[in-house]
Amino acid sequence: MKIGVIADDFTGASDIANTLAKGVEPEGGLRTAQFPGVPNIPADEEIEAGVISLKSRTAPVAEAIADSLSALRWLADQGCQQFIFKYCSTFDSTTEGNIGPVAEALADELDAQKVVFCPAFPTTGRTVYHGHLFVLGKLLHESGMENHPLTPMTDANIKRWLQRQTEEAVGLVPNDTVKQGSKAIAAALRNAEERFVIGDAISDEDLLAWGEALKDAKLITGGSGIALGLPRNLLVSTSSERADNVFKGINGPAAILAGSCSGATRGQIETHAKSHPTLAIEVPGVMSGDVTTQTLLDFFEMHSGQAPLAYSSGSPNDVRAIQCQFGQEAVAEKLDALFANAAKALVQKGYRRLVVAGGETSGAVSQAVSETLGSPAMSIGPEIDPGVPVLSVGKTEPIAMALKSGNFGAPDFFAKALRMMETGK
Repeated sequence: MKIGVIADDFTGASDIANTLAKGVEPEGGLRTAQFPGVPNIPADEEIEAGVISLKSRTAPVAEAIADSLSALRWLADQGCQQFIFKYCSTFDSTTEGNIGPVAEALADELDAQKVVFCPAFPTTGRTVYHGHLFVLGKLLHESGMENHPLTPMTDANIKRWLQRQTEEAVGLVPNDTVKQGSKAIAAALRNAEERFVIGDAISDEDLLAWGEALKDAKLITGGSGIALGLPRNLLVSTSSERADNVFKGINGPAAILAGSCSGATRGQIETHAKSHPTLAIEVPGVMSGDVTTQTLLDFFEMHSGQAPLAYSSGSPNDVRAIQCQFGQEAVAEKLDALFANAAKALVQKGYRRLVVAGGETSGAVSQAVSETLGSPAMSIGPEIDPGVPVLSVGKTEPIAMALKSGNFGAPDFFAKALRMMETGK
């Protein structure tokens, strides 16, 4: 294994695994696998990039650090020489962490002297300019992310935001330097007085320049875009070498589970509901025990073959009201368990295609599916929409999954994902 990634949630892990597997033409990408949690067995030798999915984004700081270090050490044991700490392209975090504290711990473990922070992902509208993060042209704190129920982002200046989370000084490599290319970027990093450095990037060309400049970096942090130019540094994969791993398509019963409250996911649910059956999961019913795993199974069985969708989603005001009534952690724990148990039961009943929306929901579901199938590695298939690939889980009778970050995907994402899982393209 050449590159090891520590991702702070499951949808973000799929995102960067997709980036590493695709690479850029003509070199192509790396043979990439995603793992739900830290494996307890070695990786297959043919894997060139390994992505470990953690649920550390909103975990207590000490727990996030411990889990991230455990992932780092397993990846190092697989032979990795370069490591990426992957977080959301909207820099999801609080003023206490976890991005800063986890990065500090990883940097100290690796003795990394200069660490870049670049969440930019221009393909999905995330850009960094003079240290300010924009989402589809809007400053981060005006993009809707200021209403996030767990990590409200109230400052677009990520240099300032990161400085609140770390004792390390935070610098910046600005756009003017990035536009001069990889040599200028590398020189700016060498000359920077600060250990932590925010990296501007407003285009894929900027990210490719960053990739070349970071060829020898021990530790890199950012969104999936920062990995765009890294595979070409290794020059070990070709399309012919990957031909026998092409995703051929998986047919069979399908279900969609959505636990994201983002505006994009709510819109996708609304679009899907126009022509497919949907079930709104009432949180009070979940908390009281009236809504159970069997409730979801009955719904999916009743509408088998119709791309049924069960969701727990709502406006920011609705979410806050529910959290105030029952408690944020209690609600999250109950919903995660509901989705995980439903996914496990669906797989046991022979469902072969699962689409999941939301980072926490994806974490719960993918761990349950992996345990049920006894397969820790998830292979990366074709890209459904930017940042969201099809995943293949299991070897003898694999199932197809898609783990969608809340804000990703076109309006018709759910139906598109199921079609691509079946056809392979």
